[in-house]
Amino acid sequence: MKWTAPTQRETLTVLAGTAVFVAVNALCIGLRPDHWLLAGLFCGLFFASPFTRRLAVALLPFAVFAISYDWMRIVPNYEVNPIDTRPLYEAERALFGITIEGQTIIPGEYFNQHNWAVADLLAGVFYLCWVPVPIAFGVWLYLRGRQRDYLRFALCFLFVNVIGFCGYYIHPAAPPWYVINYGFDPILSTPGNIAGLVRFEQLTGLSVFTNIYVNNSNIFAAIPSLHAAYMLIALVYACLCRQPRWMIALFAVITLGIWCTAVYSCHHYIIDVLLGILTALLGIFIFECGLMRIPPFRRFIDRYTAFISK
Repeated sequence: MKWTAPTQRETLTVLAGTAVFVAVNALCIGLRPDHWLLAGLFCGLFFASPFTRRLAVALLPFAVFAISYDWMRIVPNYEVNPIDTRPLYEAERALFGITIEGQTIIPGEYFNQHNWAVADLLAGVFYLCWVPVPIAFGVWLYLRGRQRDYLRFALCFLFVNVIGFCGYYIHPAAPPWYVINYGFDPILSTPGNIAGLVRFEQLTGLSVFTNIYVNNSNIFAAIPSLHAAYMLIALVYACLCRQPRWMIALFAVITLGIWCTAVYSCHHYIIDVLLGILTALLGIFIFECGLMRIPPFRRFIDRYTAFISK
């Protein structure tokens, strides 16, 4: 395909947007290598060729998701509302507690004491799928010529994240590993923790989760569990977009595996997981039955689809 330069307006828009992205990070968060990587990757794709330009624009919903999560550092949710530590723990214990020798503990505490190498290995594999597999699914739809289906999925994915991030600010909550390690008093300087996933790293010698969670934007963001939501969104859209049965079956297994891992690894309460599932289903319903029926939004989808398809 013959290389064609973007229009002057497109060039100025991309350069201005990149400059704003770098400036906000520099002033409010502090620039990290991954910020430069994201900016460089987007600009590189945008200016490389017509195909990569369309791909860069198509991937914007996922880029906005990553940026918005990172920018929660600017105004942490615990500065907006009080952090829930004890009530959530007590609710989990009351609803799903396990009684051993007269003492009732939450499932996360039980799995801290009772764990198995095979389960630890599978837990790590499942948790590594939570964002990469949905993004890969989106790219699959795009490369298969299903640009409109791709946009529905990608924009719904972003919309569910917006709902989830609102939940973080409405009800800041500590994960079970925090209560187990630090008790019920909020310690705002507490670093991210890989919790039960340390057993996966010990088995494999990999430090992949340590590298991920060291950059965790906010540890007091357990409700809702977006870990529980992401693969569920991919699974639902795999069904809606009539994808192969093997893919639907694989997504179902990964989705269930992530739900179990969230509790097994002490990253989430069962309550968090259930609320994450509810967030995903609510977001999909509002997006498909609400937003997609609003004429201006449908026209936006049409124009977006036309741009990434031409």
